[in-house]
Amino acid sequence: MVDSNKVQGSGSMASPIAPWYQLGYIIPHRYTDLDGYQFYRVAPEGMMLVTTGLDLAEYTLESVESQMPTFYSALDLLAKKQVDLISLSGVPVAAALGRKRMLALLEDARARTGLPCDTDAEAHIATLKHLGVTKIAIASRWSDAVNTGLIAYLADAGIEVLVCKSRGRSLSQNKSASALADHELALTLGREALKEAPEAQALLMPGGLWFAIHAVPILEAEFGKPVLLNILSTTCSALRSCPEAQKANAPKPDPHWGMVLASA
Repeated sequence: MVDSNKVQGSGSMASPIAPWYQLGYIIPHRYTDLDGYQFYRVAPEGMMLVTTGLDLAEYTLESVESQMPTFYSALDLLAKKQVDLISLSGVPVAAALGRKRMLALLEDARARTGLPCDTDAEAHIATLKHLGVTKIAIASRWSDAVNTGLIAYLADAGIEVLVCKSRGRSLSQNKSASALADHELALTLGREALKEAPEAQALLMPGGLWFAIHAVPILEAEFGKPVLLNILSTTCSALRSCPEAQKANAPKPDPHWGMVLASA
């Protein structure tokens, strides 16, 4: 006989029937593909991803500004879904806004929804601090302008970027990239970055559209350092913020997916 007290929605005890945690995710584009695919590979069983999207045209401040009304509508939608946490995906969005404005935006979002609110960029920072990391290498698929904004954003949080290896692409190019080719690119750029900066304590490979989850265990085995992806840091940050009673009987993250989730 099923215990009806356990068959509830968000915030309930872990159940084999219903999700025990719902992560609201505002992605920069109007469809979900690799975001969901990678989440369900790495997240513990019973965590559910609830997505809605912006329609970002490019990695620019002008494009981000144009999506602010949609962002607030997305907050309202996810609040009605009664998710446990809302996270804004898209590190270039945060890099374009700058950390001061991004933190203020998250405060507005918390006040509007009454829910914890996060973003991939802040999840990366929280994860790096949780791991005791202050010096990193970056592998990126973005232009110099986006990378410069990200480096400044991280510097504001006390994270020093020692090297950034990149193959600059537009948003439309990243949307149409081959998953297999991007896996190989993650290995190539990750190795280049960590070899050039051996004193780096971790590798950051940001980008929700980057299919890089299978590169993580390979690079960590080669270099012995944590590798951060958007979906890893955001899932890890959600797990760390989850009340112990809520996740007490929940499945644990699979350590195959690396040091970030293993630290949750």
